[in-house]
Formats: sequence, structure tokens, C-alpha cells
Amino acid sequence: MSTDTALLILGGGCAGLSLAMQLAALGRDCPRTVIIEPRTEYANDRTWCFWGSAAAPLADLSCHQWSTMMVRAGRRITFVDCAATPYRMIAAADFYAAALRAIAGNARITLAAGERVTAAPLKQDARWQVTTNRTSYAATTVIDTRPGPPAQQGGATLWQSFSGIEIDCDEAVFDPACVDLMDFSLADPDRIQFTYVLPLSAQRALIEVTVFDPMPLSAADLATSLEQAVDARVHGLPYQLRRSEQGILPMGSVPTGAPHDPTYVHAGLGNGGARPSSGYAFQRIQRWAGQCAARIAAGLPLQGHVADPFLLQAMDQLFLSVLQSQPASAPALFVALFGQRDGARVLRFLSDEGSPADYLGLIAALPARPFLQQIPATLQRVLRQRRAAAA
Repeated sequence: MSTDTALLILGGGCAGLSLAMQLAALGRDCPRTVIIEPRTEYANDRTWCFWGSAAAPLADLSCHQWSTMMVRAGRRITFVDCAATPYRMIAAADFYAAALRAIAGNARITLAAGERVTAAPLKQDARWQVTTNRTSYAATTVIDTRPGPPAQQGGATLWQSFSGIEIDCDEAVFDPACVDLMDFSLADPDRIQFTYVLPLSAQRALIEVTVFDPMPLSAADLATSLEQAVDARVHGLPYQLRRSEQGILPMGSVPTGAPHDPTYVHAGLGNGGARPSSGYAFQRIQRWAGQCAARIAAGLPLQGHVADPFLLQAMDQLFLSVLQSQPASAPALFVALFGQRDGARVLRFLSDEGSPADYLGLIAALPARPFLQQIPATLQRVLRQRRAAAA
């Protein structure tokens, strides 16, 4: 006997819970919804960061924000003033708590924790049949936010692999007003690698090592680099470990083609939720969740992540192509990118709010030769991707 519901959300991670919060706000207009999530409880296992004013979606959950950022490559250092749109950090614990409160406040939404899908969903008689380790469901519509196949070489143009620890140092060694966005001081000559530091106080910080590479890397692969990065920041002083986090983000995912059934859509990190050139996903997911919930409330078909405009896709893919073909040039490129006179321009670009004038300004700030060399192949790749996505 199947449990009937109007909407089934597969996966209760960032995308699934973000949509659930938007649906919960609909009150009695929220469709009967079940969220299937393998976890039995949520842990403070990650952070999400973005640039945004106090009006940005879920900005009120920010546990810290910064008005200055630093990018370093050798002796070249640039500081970016982002006071107008501070760099914000949301802790997973705060996001999960807010989402669970919203779900608990609307009886039309059920979180089926500890359940995992055990067979491919099938459509029978206009209803999707989904079987889990505990029961089965019949739903009119399905939004699948589960992670895609395991990260592997060829599954994305580049993979952004990161591993970090949050520590308390015995002495004041951090500047809580400034984020080390990209520090290439300990760069690896064979890959794009930098240190990322979020100082939460003069004695506490999240320190991460991040690598852009065609091959995805595990926390074990990054362990030595992380140890070196931490030592370089604390200068040998004792510290206490608070928690750790790691992950792998797609940069320029290979398209799988457009869905052929509007009652079953994919969303989330591996399905257009992450910005190809940066891996930033939180605000993109929030915008999608708001738009998708509005369509559901209006009785319109489900909606996954809308493809970026052609020019933005071309800009992202061009930048990734240069990074992929000339990784040694990355430190200088990023310093030039963030060091231009109008620092807000690059922040608008990374936040999906850039204009054609911003694109032109970014192009003018970067060395021309490596980008000109990649333009023909990039345009062909973008056109192939758009055809595949529309197929």
C-alpha cells in the first residue's frame, strides 16, 4: 500500500530543505509534500558563503560577515571592499534548524528522515511510484535533489575539492574583519591550489585548502596541504580543533539533457545549482526555491534550475577553459580579476547579477592572449552543451 502525496522531494539537503521552507510559507496552499532523506539527524557539517545585503534570501541566518577580502599571489596582494554586499557565512546548524522549524510549522509537509530510495522511480497511471527502505510512495510530481553520480574525472570541466578545519588558537592570530578569499602562498605547481580563511574572531577561524583540478580529490588527498596551511597561519602556536568539513563541487558540469517529463525535475548542486566558474551555489539555490514554490502555488509545471544566458555561459566556460589549459596562470589571473578598480563588478559577476558592461570590464582587466586562444573551442563547447540540454 503506497502513501499518496502531491509532491515528493528526494533529498533533504540544501536544495530540498530550501524548497521546503518556501513551501511551508504558503500555509494551507502548500501541497501535501514528503521529503525523503537518508539522514536521521543533521550535524553542523558545512558552511555556505555568499555576497549579499541584509535583504538577500536567508541573510538573517548569517553567523558572521566580512566587509573586506584579500587575494594573494606571491608578492601581489589585493584587498577588495565588499561592505555594500558583505561576504556572509551561514553555518549548517543554523540553516538546518531554521528549515526544520519551518517544516514542523506546516502539517502539510513531512520529513521522512532515515529513508533512502531503493529503486529507480517509475511512473504508472500518471503517478510516480517511489520505493524506500521503509515504505513506498505515489506522487503526482517529484523534485529530485539527490547528489548525482560520484565525482570522477570527466564528469565536470574542473572539480573544486576542499577540506578544512575550524580551530581555536591560544593567541590572537587572525584578523576578524578580513577574509583570505584566495591565498596562493602555498600553491602547488601542478594544480590550482589556494588557502581560504574565514576568521570568526581573533582566535578562531575556519581554514580550508581548495583545489581546482580535473580530478576530484578526497580529504585524505588534501591532508598534507591542509596541515601546511594551518601551520602557516598559526605559526606553530597550539590550537584546538572544533570541527572539520570537506566537499567536492562541480565546475562546469557535463549536461545530461533536458527532462522529458515535466512532472519529474532535477535540482540542486549537481543539476545547475552551482555556478560553473566559482562553485558558489547557496543563493542560486535560494532563488530557484522561491521561483519553484511560486510556480507550484500558481499551479504551473515544476521548474528546475533555469539555464544561464548564453553570454554568461560563454564567460564561465571561457574562464574555466583557461584555468584548465593553463593552471599555472591562475594566481595572477585571480589577482587581476579581483584587483581591478571597480571591485563591485567582479562581485556582481560571481553573484549572477552582472551586466554586459560588467562582462566587458572583466575581460579588459585580464590578459588577452590566453583568453583569445580559447574562444573558438569555448564557443563550440557552449553550443554543444546548449544543444544537449535542449535535446
